Amino acid sequence: MDFLGVQDGYLEKDLESAIIKELELFILELGKGFAFVERQKRMIMDGKDFYLDLLFYHRKLKRLVAIELKLEEFKLAHKGQMELYLKWLNRYERQEGEEQPIGLILCAEKSNEQIELLEMGRDGIMVAEYWTELPPKAQLEEKLHDALLEAQKRLGRKKLK
Repeated sequence: MDFLGVQDGYLEKDLESAIIKELELFILELGKGFAFVERQKRMIMDGKDFYLDLLFYHRKLKRLVAIELKLEEFKLAHKGQMELYLKWLNRYERQEGEEQPIGLILCAEKSNEQIELLEMGRDGIMVAEYWTELPPKAQLEEKLHDALLEAQKRLGRKKLK
């Protein structure tokens, strides 16, 4: 997150503000076809307010894309929170001709095994890890190597099915 100019000790709100400030670049990082819909999307359930960090629409996918920003490592509760938000968006915001909403949880750290066991992709939820600063070169190489091995392992499992 160095490119956003966020300093150490920041809050989720600071991160969100930095992303909004650089919205055009952020959308381009996500890929083509994203359109910004709303920041801090308010959802009322049982008389209580809930707020989704960022809401986008993807033109080609024809669906809403919910994004939650987390300063900590991935936790099981994040999945439940996103599932609730996606169900609410599906019921109250989805328009005719649109596909079901999908979600992205951006965490400081993710647990590949938990995420795999939870089969979050089946629920339309993806988890990604962000770095607040680049690690030393050796650590970065190790992370990239591990990611490559994990991807190869996943591809091997898909071939067996």
